[in-house]
Amino acid sequence: MSKDFSFLNEDFDDLRDLLQQFENLRAGKSHSFLDEDSFEQIIDYYDEHDEMPTALQAAEIAIERFPYSATLLLKKANLLIETKKYNEALDFLEKAAVLDSNDINLYILQTDVYLALSQHKKAADLLEEKIKQFDGEDRTELLLELADVYDDWEEFEKVFDCLKMALEYDLTNEEALHKICFWTEFTGRNEESIRLHTHIIEEHPFTHLAWFNLGTAYQGLKLYEKAIDAYQYALAIDEKFDYAYRNLGDAYIRLRKYADAIDILQRHLEIAKPEDVIYEAIGHCYERQRKYTQARYYYRKASHLSPNDDKLYYKIAVAYMMEANWNNAVKSLQNALKINKTNAEYNMSMGDCLLELGKNKEALIFFMNAVRTRPKSVSTWSELIRGLYIGGFLEEALAQLVTAEEKAGRKPVFQYYRAAILIASGKTKEGLLHLETALQQAPKALKKLVELDPAILQHVSVVDLIAQYRRKG
Repeated sequence: MSKDFSFLNEDFDDLRDLLQQFENLRAGKSHSFLDEDSFEQIIDYYDEHDEMPTALQAAEIAIERFPYSATLLLKKANLLIETKKYNEALDFLEKAAVLDSNDINLYILQTDVYLALSQHKKAADLLEEKIKQFDGEDRTELLLELADVYDDWEEFEKVFDCLKMALEYDLTNEEALHKICFWTEFTGRNEESIRLHTHIIEEHPFTHLAWFNLGTAYQGLKLYEKAIDAYQYALAIDEKFDYAYRNLGDAYIRLRKYADAIDILQRHLEIAKPEDVIYEAIGHCYERQRKYTQARYYYRKASHLSPNDDKLYYKIAVAYMMEANWNNAVKSLQNALKINKTNAEYNMSMGDCLLELGKNKEALIFFMNAVRTRPKSVSTWSELIRGLYIGGFLEEALAQLVTAEEKAGRKPVFQYYRAAILIASGKTKEGLLHLETALQQAPKALKKLVELDPAILQHVSVVDLIAQYRRKG
């Protein structure tokens, strides 16, 4: 059975007839009488179709005929605001206020003028005063308007205050519930948000946004178990609430409950449009479970949605590196470096992979790139010196160590590396002196020496020195 939409055609015919009568009026031809409501429709039509001169003319003619219509005066003021004639707009708003001071649109338009003139205090003072005069939906709307004024004024704590007042007055107002979630996080006022939303839930237990906001406030305080409970209530009320799935997944990740996070994020994908951040989060969970094939699968899905995100190619590379699949890691790193060739992390990883493949000289190029990008970083210099050591370029390694200490400071890792280089160069006594100094300064960093060259522990003198030091300790 087809539905009857004939009323839509009737409305369109009525409007077309009104517009024709107005055109006749403008042209000085005979026309039907146009009442106040008709003029409102005509003005709105021309305003919505960006025919501003005609809309203004219609407003002028309407006000000539109905000079005591506050509504028409407000229409004219609104058009003047749109055309940036703010002082003229204020004149019409003052006239409207004399005729009807109970229309909140009057104060909203005045606020728009003050904001356009950067007179935030006037706008805030006006609304603060008028809020007391109204109740019901009007009061809530003015409180939300005041919140917007404080946002524009960058008085962010007061934005939260206004939204809180709006919700204390109207517990389930959706606009306020949506907005206060962001401002709670922005201002860090999580405890107040918890008290407010707990009260709302006590009065209206099936308000899914209140449960969600309660969850985000708990999450802001790192109380992830409580956040999870709140999100689960929100989803019990609205099982298609995609943001609740997203936040719930994040809370599980924070608690390292990766299997639960994967399950929840998969459900998010079932009800919402696929997003790169969701695929990436699932990939992260699999990576943390050491399921690298699955991790790469989801990182790739994310990269298909966001092909210029170099970070995703890097994550694929890392998942290959964890399996010692150096060739495939190199291919992924090449993709990452095409997009972001100066990233030190990518260059160091590429150097590491090439070292593993025995391409020592090629590796050094990438380590040098990393050093150029971050010349004060201990890690970039450490990787370059490690590459030189593994490649057998011992004299160059010593020379770069001097530069490293000038740029990044005299760090324990450099002292251990100097000891290793000297011992490998046959300068065992000098190397042992540096090793002893390093052991005195930073005994816990000894692992850096062993990571650089595990074979160094085959030197009896090195093992003896480490043993002596440990006995002293």
